[in-house]
Amino acid sequence: MRLTKLEHACVRVEKDGATLAIDPSAWSMPEALVGASAVLVTHEHFDHLDAAGLRDALDADASLQLWTNQSVASQFAGFSRDQVHVVDHGDAFSVAGFDVHAYGHLHAQLHRDIPVIENTGFMIDGTLFHPGDSFTVPEDPVQTLLLPASGPWLKTGEMIDYAREVGPRRGYVIHEALFGDTGLMVLDQFLPLCGKNEDDFSRVDLGATVDV
Repeated sequence: MRLTKLEHACVRVEKDGATLAIDPSAWSMPEALVGASAVLVTHEHFDHLDAAGLRDALDADASLQLWTNQSVASQFAGFSRDQVHVVDHGDAFSVAGFDVHAYGHLHAQLHRDIPVIENTGFMIDGTLFHPGDSFTVPEDPVQTLLLPASGPWLKTGEMIDYAREVGPRRGYVIHEALFGDTGLMVLDQFLPLCGKNEDDFSRVDLGATVDV
């Protein structure tokens, strides 16, 4: 598979001419959906979902499919079940030649006064895991982890501990849009602590592609 890093938490995954877009927000639209066969959305927050833009895309292309949890799917009630699919923890499905497994139920807690929303992590082809905004650890081994690095729900120590608990062979940073240049420089000092080897985790430039 080939992974392209887009803004913040959005990535595109390509294989055999098919493309999945994961968490396309307003920051990554419309390029995130160009040529995409399916869209996976982990949760409803604006930095992971551009609902209006995605509705327009689904309207324009009846073959485009959305796979997500009930909370997000409720925003697309006007679309058929052949186009918008609801998944939950433990579900497995195939779309556009990719095998996808869903893991987890809930977003990480932002604050005790803020209700916790649904969050679904996705494992692609038993290899690549996108957790959304969660500390979900799949029951199955993870080869490549997309590692959230910043957010109001996340501390650096929690990032390191989560990476170690998942224990992938390698990881690439996502969810870093809140960092400026100084924040990214500081982040780079902590990434070597995330894996067994200093270079197990790294950042990918926006628009850059890596093989996974």
